[in-house]
Amino acid sequence: MSFELWAWLALMAYTLHILEEFSLDWRNWARSVIGLPVEWSDFYLTNAAVVVLGFVQAQMSDLLPLAPLSFAALMLINATFFHVLPMIVTRGRFSPGTFTAVLFFYPVGFGMFFAAAQEGKLSGATLMGALLTGALLMAFPVCLLKAKGLPYFRQAP
Repeated sequence: MSFELWAWLALMAYTLHILEEFSLDWRNWARSVIGLPVEWSDFYLTNAAVVVLGFVQAQMSDLLPLAPLSFAALMLINATFFHVLPMIVTRGRFSPGTFTAVLFFYPVGFGMFFAAAQEGKLSGATLMGALLTGALLMAFPVCLLKAKGLPYFRQAP
């Protein structure tokens, strides 16, 4: 399967993941288990941005392999640190999104890296850049959620 096709499958996988998280109440899980001060509006906006990033990364797969590989890294980081590890730490308390993370994020994420390697699009620098960018993409909305509660960022009169 081509690298470009894997990139489009990543968008499909993330879309299904968003549906699972919404349907199984990820917001309340995130508030109670990992202490994120997230509201549904935050969830909607963040995931709308992820869908846009999904389209962009798939379109850029031939021109800039770093984009889809960063998206793959984002998927792998999300699956591991926001679904699988929290379930292990909480001794099995279900994290909404785990089904699609395990069934889709791991195979598609690793498939993207393998396809990139087979097509000569994966260097050591690209791998490190993708992992760093994926981590930054995952951290960015979390940092914004944490920052919005700080006095400096409050916009109320």
